[in-house]
Amino acid sequence: MRYDSITEAIGNTPLVRIDPAVHGLRNIDLYAKLEMLNPFGSVKDRPAWHMARPHLEAAADGDGTVVELSSGNTAKALALLAGMHGLKFKSVTNRMRVPEIKELLLLLGAEIEELPGRSECLDPTDTDDPLTHFHQALSDPDSTYLHTDQYFNPRNVEAHAAGTGPEIVKDLDGRVPDWFIACVGTAGSSTGVARVLREHDPRVRVLGLVAHKSDFIPGIRTIDEVHQVGLFDPATYDTIESVTSGEAIDGMITLIRRCGLLSGPTGGAAYQGAVRHLREADAELDGTGERRTAVFIVCDRAESYLSYVRRRRPELLGQANRGRTAATLTDAEAQAEARAIAVGDARRWTAEGDPRPLVVDLRSPHAYAALHIEGSVNIVDEVFDELVRGGLPFSKRTPVLLACPVGERSLRYAALLTRMGHPDVRSLVGGIVAWRDAGAPLVRE
Repeated sequence: MRYDSITEAIGNTPLVRIDPAVHGLRNIDLYAKLEMLNPFGSVKDRPAWHMARPHLEAAADGDGTVVELSSGNTAKALALLAGMHGLKFKSVTNRMRVPEIKELLLLLGAEIEELPGRSECLDPTDTDDPLTHFHQALSDPDSTYLHTDQYFNPRNVEAHAAGTGPEIVKDLDGRVPDWFIACVGTAGSSTGVARVLREHDPRVRVLGLVAHKSDFIPGIRTIDEVHQVGLFDPATYDTIESVTSGEAIDGMITLIRRCGLLSGPTGGAAYQGAVRHLREADAELDGTGERRTAVFIVCDRAESYLSYVRRRRPELLGQANRGRTAATLTDAEAQAEARAIAVGDARRWTAEGDPRPLVVDLRSPHAYAALHIEGSVNIVDEVFDELVRGGLPFSKRTPVLLACPVGERSLRYAALLTRMGHPDVRSLVGGIVAWRDAGAPLVRE
């Protein structure tokens, strides 16, 4: 095939059947839509081009900057597209948590501006959130930026309604799969594909996968975060289920080692969530002689997530496993073993305790700089995780109050440190958000 532009290679990705010997489903054919094979490496190539194209054509004189609130694949695709058209690209984010992605964006010539966010996702209703302020400025009609606005731009959905969805139907010989499984980030791909599939056959069942509340999977939002995304509509999905980072890595390794698919953790989460969800339906089909079909999306490739894997499963990269982490604790273990403290009691403890506790803020440096509890120290979640792997990071004589955005990660660390022998470590219930909402004082750096 010969192309005049690399953009002509976007789309028409393969649909590959997963060997039943791998997934174990006896009556359901499971297919992977390999969006990782788009030319810039991900499912985001389609919406990036579809959203950016009007801006790029309007800025043919090469004067302007494309801007997107993205820390991953959308930013990567837009940086390449902007560069091809002689434009600059700027990524604005509070989620730059994978080092390889940041380094790649810099290699592509992107400018990165990291802003604090009250949560891990843009909340357009929070008028005090710095990230929201920036989004509003970008959306101003008089803005000089070329803003693609992936969280609210209908062209994000249209890209998949025009391409990904019809391709799935075509590759299944005009049939619609019985199940479509998608991880939910901006909700563009799941919404666009679901719309097309239901137009062909309204009986299709759509499973949306979100990250576990206290976990982080690149490209996937938690259930709380997706409700802040403008394109998200719960009616799109018949079922929404959560997956953990452990499941995402398990699925990723299965796709890589058993199927030859160099999937990233998002594709791994989609595979693992699909197989888990389909087992019951598969069992019900035993003895009927009927076959069903399911499709999931492999969003991107493995190479950008080696540090993500290393932090969670070092043994997969030839390193020693240094014991349990907060992520490996179950919800029941965290609830049972951690001590939690409400805002009112925490205020009295920090003001009158003898000795007073060391307050550790686990949020990003940008969020900490914007607002934090006076006298607290900032140890970013990922750094704190590394410290804990080496043993208790604090003297047992020092009481500790842990705070994160909403009190979920801090609860797990409190349980882990208690298990490791610390006599007095507590998690702030509701996190910094609850502290702020209660009117408790916060200071700026």
